[in-house]
Amino acid sequence: MEKKYKLNDHVIMKKGHPCGSNEWMITRTGVDIKLKCINCGREIMMDRLEFEKKLKKIMGDKNETK
Repeated sequence: MEKKYKLNDHVIMKKGHPCGSNEWMITRTGVDIKLKCINCGREIMMDRLEFEKKLKKIMGDKNETK
């Protein structure tokens, strides 16, 4: 299985966070994925299968120069 995301990638989830944002940054990968809300800074963890179901779009690394 090919990995489509990596640390510091910004992703958009299908369901928004209660703060109003649905954009997150990946801060840890492995069996579990740790996400940090871009708007309020809250961090959550979810298992990889749940993450892949709820993922809408991968924005990529915002700090990456092209």
